[in-house]
Amino acid sequence: MKILKELYPYLIIVIVVILFRTFIATPVKVDGESMYSTLNHKDILILNKLDKNYNRFDIVIIDIDGTKLVKRIIGLPGENIEYKDNVLYIDGKEVKDIDLSRTNDFSLEELYGITALPDDYYFVMGDNRLHSSDSRDYRIGLIKRSDIKGTAIFRIFPFKTFGKIK
Repeated sequence: MKILKELYPYLIIVIVVILFRTFIATPVKVDGESMYSTLNHKDILILNKLDKNYNRFDIVIIDIDGTKLVKRIIGLPGENIEYKDNVLYIDGKEVKDIDLSRTNDFSLEELYGITALPDDYYFVMGDNRLHSSDSRDYRIGLIKRSDIKGTAIFRIFPFKTFGKIK
């Protein structure tokens, strides 16, 4: 009985950590250079599982067949996405994109034969636009809301870049 009383605080800590990682936040490792220069290969981020209000330019973690990918939301449900001369157009209107690498011209109609993203679907891209597998690639495609596991706004490794993602 005395041993159980001594182990009780440790058992509580383990349960709290498991619940925290399962439902609230967990670390995620960046794999590859598709988010360069915002994020680097092997950076470790905190995935906020509670944030389900996704906005344009949010960095999100998506699950594609068990593989976690880190990408940036470009298009929201119901929108028409197009890049011409490295300029982002949403529903035919120019939108100031974040300052990133160049991208090839494309439109939703060219890629998927549609003029607007379906309900509950998002268009995501890596920040290293010429070297990213993302929604432009049919193997990844448009991202269902249910495949987005949460947002990443905080980097915990490497320590020299510890803090909020810029």
